[in-house]
Amino acid sequence: MQTRPKLIALAVVVGALAVACTRSTEPTTSEQPSTASPPDRPRGIQKLDHLIFIVQENRSFDHYFGTYPGADGIPTNPDGSFAVCVPDKYQDGECVPPYVTTWDDQDGGPHTHPASVRDVNDGAMDGFIDTLKPLPWKCWVSRTLPKCEQQLGPDGQPDVMSTLPRAAIPNYWAYADDWVLQDAMFAPVDSSTLPAHLFLVSAWSAACRDVGDPMSCRSSISLPDPSLRWTYGEDPIYAWTDITWLLDEQEVSWRYYVGNETCEEPPCPGYDPEYSTTDNRNVLPGFTSFRERNGFKDNIRLVDEYLASAADGSLPSVSWIVPWPNVSEHPGGPSTTKSGMAYVTRLINAVMEGPAWDSTAIFLTWDDWGGFYDHVEPPRVDELGYGLRVPGLVISPYANQGSIDHTTMTFDSYLQLIEDRFLDGERLDPDTMSRPDSRPSVREEVAGSVLGAFDFTQEPRPPIVMNPWPWDEPEPFPSF
Repeated sequence: MQTRPKLIALAVVVGALAVACTRSTEPTTSEQPSTASPPDRPRGIQKLDHLIFIVQENRSFDHYFGTYPGADGIPTNPDGSFAVCVPDKYQDGECVPPYVTTWDDQDGGPHTHPASVRDVNDGAMDGFIDTLKPLPWKCWVSRTLPKCEQQLGPDGQPDVMSTLPRAAIPNYWAYADDWVLQDAMFAPVDSSTLPAHLFLVSAWSAACRDVGDPMSCRSSISLPDPSLRWTYGEDPIYAWTDITWLLDEQEVSWRYYVGNETCEEPPCPGYDPEYSTTDNRNVLPGFTSFRERNGFKDNIRLVDEYLASAADGSLPSVSWIVPWPNVSEHPGGPSTTKSGMAYVTRLINAVMEGPAWDSTAIFLTWDDWGGFYDHVEPPRVDELGYGLRVPGLVISPYANQGSIDHTTMTFDSYLQLIEDRFLDGERLDPDTMSRPDSRPSVREEVAGSVLGAFDFTQEPRPPIVMNPWPWDEPEPFPSF
């Protein structure tokens, strides 16, 4: 294979620890000075023994943090009003601004590749309402339907133009206050949930002509043909290489956690689909590289097992946690921003209250923008992406306190960290892997680093456990 030129990877900067020693100036004959070196202590990212990636659904950065102080949020006028607007074709083209709401149940908008192209509109970032379809059961068309008073803005804006304040998602804003908010985290692909989750574990989204030949795969931004998308009960069809191939080669422990009633081998009589992670979020069993080494369920575990491992200190080195419908925060589904935030808070509390906190970093993000307004044009790095901005949070005893990280990054940055921490910098690179692969580039090599969120010279900061449900109303999904 011809070796292609490599781009220089971002340097990893780690802090040094100074060790002071004192000796007696006049040792006795029975007590000689010790010549033994002090035991090595972990330095830099070596202090992180557990990396946890929590991925929720379909929210843009401006939708969740557009008014967060100091962040690259929605532009404002001197009087505090929003300085941007978007044409509303359902109101004779009136240009309507974003609006603030505490309503917890949005409809969002289309979040496919064509929708992204229209939303971005060559950098104008004004196609978010134009993308909405004329569906008579939606409030942007039929404005007298139940809940329209809550779902529409004060000027009749569809909720794709909404932004949530602290009162609506208080724990998420508190995590930003206490730890690190990333305001330049972009979805990895200019598309929807499935391609984003493929990127999460493999740094690529592709379609393969021959499921037995990794060299037959070619980049695909949305896998439009259903036959190119793996579903439960089928043999794997994603023939390129996922990150767990490298983790297993170097005997690095990992788990991929899903909903407690996930139906992996249908039919599954009696299961509750609202507690089952769908196959477009649970993508690893669709990889031939995964099935070549693993039984179907070896490392795909239920979220209750994550909670147990967090409590007893048996977390693996790398964990991914993907949601199910009633906690996913997916607009228009059974979950809301409140139920999703409560679920995420429980996941984070479990680590904070367990023995592994001092050696853990938690990364919280959302897989795509969900059709919601964002004012930042995504960078174009290749034919697949990036996609629109999504929120990103870093929570760790070594995270900077109350910091906003403006580094441009995407899910490739997560893989870069996994590779640097546990794989000695080995990448998902066809030129170096033990498995053939036809990917056109090695995007982790040029991804922005997440390490700007950390100060490894500081003493581990204590956990901050929060109430998952800080509202005076019944919680709809109090258990997993």
